[in-house]
Amino acid sequence: MALVKPLDGKNPIKLSDHDPDYHNGLIETDAIARSAKLLEELRELQALMYAAQETSVLVVLQGMDTAGKDGAIGHVMTGLNPQSCRVASFKVPTAIEAGHDFLWRIHQQTPQLGSLTIFNRSHYEDVLVTRVHQLVPPKVWKGRYSQIRNFEDLLVDNSTIILKFFIHISKDEQKERLLAREQDATKSWKLSVGDWHEREYWDKYQKAYQDALNETSVPHAPWYIVPSNHKWFRNLVIAEALVNALSPYRKSWMKHLELEGTKAKAELDAMRASETQK
Repeated sequence: MALVKPLDGKNPIKLSDHDPDYHNGLIETDAIARSAKLLEELRELQALMYAAQETSVLVVLQGMDTAGKDGAIGHVMTGLNPQSCRVASFKVPTAIEAGHDFLWRIHQQTPQLGSLTIFNRSHYEDVLVTRVHQLVPPKVWKGRYSQIRNFEDLLVDNSTIILKFFIHISKDEQKERLLAREQDATKSWKLSVGDWHEREYWDKYQKAYQDALNETSVPHAPWYIVPSNHKWFRNLVIAEALVNALSPYRKSWMKHLELEGTKAKAELDAMRASETQK
């Protein structure tokens, strides 16, 4: 049974019902060992997907500051072939981007067949930040829910596997991580006064995330609420969800590759036969 079930949108959720400290009774060493095995399987699946060129994968990571989006990327990307894997990060729109519809810059970064792309923040910022800070009227950000669903339907119809992860931490955990950054020279570059200011909007962000998850969770583009106070559990949940989502395609990819191999061998045999006759 999966550690975290995907949201299908049929039953509305409340974020308050999801404990960010949850870890299913696991201990860190066991979780790390399980993650390592899952990542090995994920590398195999990535190789098959890249060779078959039938499908692509889009991973969306969203969460509050310090939730662990960068950490999750570093873990999931470990050992993956960079030839078919990349990260797209979305910050404040440029003047050119802001002059288009909010999905314009997003669509350009979606994965091509055979590849995996991770969105570090995403189109969901336009129903989160814009809502919390009242950058657009309610009518505008509310209308974007259906636009997002339609956009993701388009991607799925064109053979993209979509997995969306809300990296869920507690407000107390965020405070500890922000303070820890001040003591860690390798992370102090991330320090920002803005992070502390954004904490003032914590409850508004939680409501915005809750609504976004309820409005845009569908079976073919599900959200996962990932308890992330324990980084090792966060990594395990994401690795497991990816393997579970890609594994059903293994047979299809293998069949495609076998057919391509048979075709290529036939062409080689024909070439050699023609050379023999010369």
